[in-house]
Amino acid sequence: MALNARLDHRKPLVFDTHELGRRPGALQRLTREIDAPKDLGIAGVIGVPEGAPVELELRLESVMEGVLVTGTARAQAEGECVRCLEPLQLDVEAEFQEMFSYPDADDRGRPKAEPADDAEEDEDRLFIEDGLFDLEPVLRDAVVLALPMQPVCQEDCPGLCSECGARLADDPDHHHDAVDIRWAALQGLAGSLGDGEKDEMSGAEAGVDEKQEK
Repeated sequence: MALNARLDHRKPLVFDTHELGRRPGALQRLTREIDAPKDLGIAGVIGVPEGAPVELELRLESVMEGVLVTGTARAQAEGECVRCLEPLQLDVEAEFQEMFSYPDADDRGRPKAEPADDAEEDEDRLFIEDGLFDLEPVLRDAVVLALPMQPVCQEDCPGLCSECGARLADDPDHHHDAVDIRWAALQGLAGSLGDGEKDEMSGAEAGVDEKQEK
């Protein structure tokens, strides 16, 4: 990615690397609990609510070309079961590793003689600015990859009844009596007749019977 606007060290996902001192091999371990940023997850499916606690464990390692960041994020996501549509909660653990490059060094850690001409290459890289780096884009990618695309409240969730929408887990014996399609039309016709029509048909049938008896 291109160099960011000046980073704000007060933001919870901005980290300071000055302690490493650009000494290859230097290590720093950090733990931090932050409030989840907005839209952390898969939109409309499942995600970590904005402001929910996110626990971070980080390992910062200084290398020639920058700082290699390895970490784990733990949080609780919320969503909706894709089978029965009930709300659900899911513990998520996302692991990640990312290189944050010094803007004045090439891929082998040597100072650049002049700015790079390959803009596309820079778009794929993350940079350290004034000793700071922003972990938010890395965290977002890691959480999305760790979340299920089709979350379920339980692995064997039976879902909803296709006829009436009842939640089958609440009523395992739920069923509907099957109607023979050959009789369905006659049942519908019988239901559409009013009492008067039925009486008229009955009277007509009685008159026919009397004539036949004579």
